[in-house]
Amino acid sequence: MSIRVGIVGISGFGGGEALRLIAAHPSFELVYAAGESTAGSRLVERFPGVPTKLAGLVIEKWDPANLPKLDVLFASLPTGASAEALARVSKDVKIVDIGGDHRHVEGWAYGLADVWPEKVEGQTRVANPGCFPAATLNALAPLLANKLIESGSIVVDAKTGISGAGRGGGDNKFGYAESNENLVPYGLLKHVHMPEMARTIEMLSGGSADGLVFTPHLVPMTRGVLVTIYCRGSATTNQCLDAARRFYDGRAFVRVTDTPPQTKWATGSNLSFVSYAADPERNLVIAMGVVDNLGKGAAGQAVQNANLICGLPEVAGLDGAPLWP
Repeated sequence: MSIRVGIVGISGFGGGEALRLIAAHPSFELVYAAGESTAGSRLVERFPGVPTKLAGLVIEKWDPANLPKLDVLFASLPTGASAEALARVSKDVKIVDIGGDHRHVEGWAYGLADVWPEKVEGQTRVANPGCFPAATLNALAPLLANKLIESGSIVVDAKTGISGAGRGGGDNKFGYAESNENLVPYGLLKHVHMPEMARTIEMLSGGSADGLVFTPHLVPMTRGVLVTIYCRGSATTNQCLDAARRFYDGRAFVRVTDTPPQTKWATGSNLSFVSYAADPERNLVIAMGVVDNLGKGAAGQAVQNANLICGLPEVAGLDGAPLWP
């Protein structure tokens, strides 16, 4: 079975990762690629290592009203750039929005695929979670669902590689000289992912997320996200680990580990690693989550969601091993 797919925003990091995964997918056929600054060039000029069968595909100017026949469209556009345009795409085309415009928006399923795949299956409009929420919510979901922590006093300390900032344009603040040997907090108290995480925490727990604190940091590595989450709760470490193993039993991409996870474990994959440490006497639970920000945090989970909405095996095109070292 061949499913005709397109990617808009193919020249960015998220779009490029979607290209890599779709090129090796057993059922997806890439027939449309769109971009802005790269329109008119062939894929091989932008991605010299692209498979031969895709090398001659020409990147087109993004025009939602003038698309070829597609079954699925992956939209990898900056937050604020997709809402109006995607509203003009035919209802016959299924959309997975990797950008941030449709998360918890009416008419769009929130694609937290490992936590609630049943909410994604058969949908035609899916909003992919952001990279920080993907790591954070996968780690928190078993604790919230089992009432092991308080939903209103969660503190998230997050670290991301610089590819999480996107490929960008002329701004060089994420260049090597600025990022190497440097550690930068940003988005304090008002990061764009805050409302998304708060809403999902409330959905999972049935309580309030008013006390949520989230602080991301940029670290000098290319890809990967690690979140360390401080919660109030009297559970033991083993209770947290057992709850997570039950919660994710049979799920292909979430690995529950006894030891703290590392970003290298997930590089180049759609895997999500979670672990826990708790001190009941201090009413403290620490949850940890790791994803590749371009994999589970973007294109990997997008392909997973596309598999779900197309009725394919969830692991199709995603069962390769992480890169190492």
